[in-house]
Amino acid sequence: MSESGEEKWCSGCKRDVPLPSFASDRNRRDGLQPRCRGCVAAYGAAHYRRRREAQGKPVRERVDVPQGHKECRTCGEVKPHSEWHRNSTATDGLAARCKACMAIQGRAGRPKCHYGMTEARHGAMVPSRSGVRTICPAAPAVHVDHRHKTGRVRGVLCFDRNSAIGKSGDDPDSLRRAIAYLEGNAWKPTLVAPGVYQLPS
Repeated sequence: MSESGEEKWCSGCKRDVPLPSFASDRNRRDGLQPRCRGCVAAYGAAHYRRRREAQGKPVRERVDVPQGHKECRTCGEVKPHSEWHRNSTATDGLAARCKACMAIQGRAGRPKCHYGMTEARHGAMVPSRSGVRTICPAAPAVHVDHRHKTGRVRGVLCFDRNSAIGKSGDDPDSLRRAIAYLEGNAWKPTLVAPGVYQLPS
């Protein structure tokens, strides 16, 4: 019973319910809905289930979410608010998907957005699926490599090798000098005549 002692008959559960359990409705004479909040929620859930089943879509079961947590629509996991990006337009101020799912979605859409590639084409280019690695035998080659002047896609590489080629300015001569440096040839004197060595410039 409410503090004021006032109750109203609920047309849903067929019992007297305290007035604070009813949502407001300006079109009603008493200013309250005919069903209590619990019945309205149950009716909405049943209506949602019937509509989804009629459309042949899976029904998402309601999960009890503790305070300070939220359920992700994509992975279905309940995570703390720290695992969500902010969204000022949402009712709870948080994004609909968790950070992990948004990152996966972003990576999947990046080839299409930046290079005009479909996800299927990008997947077919990934060498790990055919057991072949272009440059690096250890790291997964999933990053799209392209010519920076023309934007033409060359293939897929691991992150470090793709970054190294990009930072070299796509210059083969620069990479050859880097290889010579790594192999120790860049600082060794060259024999040009018997007893005459030329120091590297």
